Parts: sequence; structure tokens; C-alpha cells
Amino acid sequence: MTLKRIGWLAAVPALLAATAVRADDAPAPPAIDTGDTAWMLTSTAIVLMMTIPGLALFYGGMVRRKNVLATLMQSFATCCLVTVLWFIVGYSLSFTSGGEMNDYIGGLDRLFLSGMDVGAVSYTIPESVFMTFQMTFAIITPALITGAFADRMKFSAMLWFMGLWSLLVYAPIAHWVWGGGFLGADGVLDFAGGTVVHVNAGVAGLVAALVLGKRLGYGTENMAPHNLVLSLIGASLLWVGWFGFNAGSAVGSNGLAGMAMANTQIATAAAAIAWMFAEWLVMKKPSVLGIISGAVAGLVAVTPACGFVDPMGALWIGLAAGVVCFISAVFVKRALGYDDSLDAFGIHGVGGALGAVLTGVFATSAVNFGSGAIDGNVAQIWLQVKGVAISAVYCAIVTLVILKVIDVVIGLRVSKEVEVEGLDLNLHGETVHD
Repeated sequence: MTLKRIGWLAAVPALLAATAVRADDAPAPPAIDTGDTAWMLTSTAIVLMMTIPGLALFYGGMVRRKNVLATLMQSFATCCLVTVLWFIVGYSLSFTSGGEMNDYIGGLDRLFLSGMDVGAVSYTIPESVFMTFQMTFAIITPALITGAFADRMKFSAMLWFMGLWSLLVYAPIAHWVWGGGFLGADGVLDFAGGTVVHVNAGVAGLVAALVLGKRLGYGTENMAPHNLVLSLIGASLLWVGWFGFNAGSAVGSNGLAGMAMANTQIATAAAAIAWMFAEWLVMKKPSVLGIISGAVAGLVAVTPACGFVDPMGALWIGLAAGVVCFISAVFVKRALGYDDSLDAFGIHGVGGALGAVLTGVFATSAVNFGSGAIDGNVAQIWLQVKGVAISAVYCAIVTLVILKVIDVVIGLRVSKEVEVEGLDLNLHGETVHD
């Protein structure tokens, strides 16, 4: 054996030791944290509760008796349809890399949840839990739209609209903000869905209401809610479920989740009180419908901000949402004359936009990485306006196209006779009371 070979052999242990050191220094793959996972499992369950039964009862109590089951059915069927679409392709388009197109849309790496095995990790939780948590957001967003066209859309048309809208509108915008797309990269702040969920749903609802036209008898017939007890129960379930919606968006059991929960409670209560007193001042009586609508407005407005602001910021956001959404849902709608049946735009569109912009005012680095005008970063307000505007314009255009195509192919609206007699009996062959 030559001296040269002996030298190489002598160096082998040192090389192995150096390799071991480098392996030890390499970052370990993310590990599943059982506490975070337990919290996210809980959050996922209560966010699903927001749609069924929360939103279903909230909307179901506000329509006329002849359309109650049809309204409940819309929320339930949307939940089922979007679940399957999210499994097939929605999650992949929203939360995987889209390569050269990643600024605008995700890829197909998780088509049919391919590759998502038991050991797949996202943040510190199983990817399956993260996927299901995000699925509940994808479910409630289109379900919110149904409030705008209550009492007059065909069930078949509604199913086509929900499916197409989920893939062509919700998935891209979710990717833009949360999945690595251009709005998130630009610095737009949306902790739990002010833009992705509420502006998106509100604008789509307004477009749908305008395309379908007013309900027969709108403005002349009594269209008061048939059962506000159901609506109050639904609003209460929404309030509780929203803790999963907002605090769950911290994706962990930590201080940020606690702050988001506190901010959610404060803003919701403040908005409910603000709407109640505004209505009391103008209408001379505080109504049950008013205070629960105010609470939902507060929930909506604090959603983008809850993980970026402190409690004082949450209080101001809630107070502003209660007054602004009251004006929008009552006076602006009346002045412009459109029939947004259950105020999907007046509460979710306006409240979501207001909350998103005010996030740019009250976000503080003392809570999270984002900072707004209160920290001297006035430019954040412009970023928030930009995020709202781009999302709203895209949503409005694509929603309009989807509705027009469906109208040409199968028709959107039920016949006059069906609308007068009621959707429950004619579309589903059932009534609330035999």
C-alpha cells in the first residue's frame, strides 16, 4: 500500500466526523406539536359550525317562512360541494407552489391530496389538519353569498355557481394573499380573511343581487324575518365559531392566538353596541335584528386585524364597523335601490373592506410583524386599499361572467309562480310545517 493511499485512509474518520457535524447543524424538519394540533383540531370543528348550523340558522331565520328550508339547504349543500372540490383541486390551487405562475395561482402538487400522508407537516401541525382548517374557510365564503340572492335563485344554478366560483374566484385570491401569491408578497395584511373571505363574498353577493334583480314585491310587500329566534341562535353560533376562525389562524396554541381571541370578543361587542345605539337614535327602537347584525359586522371587520392590532385598536375597529355597516345596510342600500336580501354586501363587503383598511391604521409590531400608521407606517394603508381593490375588481368581473354563463345555459332565477308560492315546496318538495 502506498503512502498516498495510507494518507487517504487516515483522513476517512475526519471526513466522516465533519459530515456528521454538518448533518447535526442542518435544520431539523418541522415536528408536530401536540398542543398546537389539539387547538387546530378544535378550531377546525368550530369554524365548520359557523356554516352549519350557524350561518344556516342566521340566514334561515331572516327569510320568509316559505323559503326557510331552501335557505338552510343552500348552506348545507354548499358545505358538501365545496368539501369535495377542495379535496380534488381547491387546496392545491390555493396552497401549493404554482411555479412560474405562483404569483397568481398554485399548482397541482396536492391534486386529490396526493402526497399528503400521515407524516406530512404544515407549520407545527399535520398538513391534513391545516388542509381541513382551510377547507372550512373555503366552505363559509361562498355560503355567505347566498344571503344576497335569497328567495329567488334556482337550486341547480346555485350549485353550479358555488362550484365554479370556489375554483375561479376563491382559490386564486386565497393564493394571492395566503398561498405565496403577489398580494402577500407585497405586504398586504389579512390575518384571518377580511379580504379573502368577506370582501370576496360581499362583492360577489352584490353582483349576484344586481344580476338576478329584486325579489317580487320588494319595497311593497312585508318581507320581515319570519323567526328572529333562529337568527339570534345562528348569530351566537357564528360568534363562538369565530374564535376558531380568528384565533385558529395563528396556527398554534400561543400568545398570538390569545390576542386574536381577545380582539375578536372586544370588537364584536363594541360593534353590536354601536349598531344598537345608532339604530336606537335613528329608528327610535333597538331591535334584535340590529344588535345581531352589528355583532356580525364586528366579527367581519376584526377578522383581518385580529392578529395585528392590540385591544384598543380592536375596540375602535368594532365601533367603526357597527356605525358604518348600519349606514350601509340601511341607508345606502335603500338609496341605491338594490335588493341584497340579507345584507351580504352591506355587512361582509363593507365590513371586510373597512376592517382591512383599518388594519393598515392600527397594526402594531408590538403584537405581530405587521405595522401600520399607528407605528408610523402610513404606507400600509395604501397596501391594504390596494389588496381590497384588486380582489374586489377581480371578484366582480369573474362573478359576473360566471352568472351570465349559467343564466344562458340553465337560467338563474326561478319562475314567478315558484317565487310567489315559495322555494321550499317547489324546489325541495317540503315545508317547515306540514
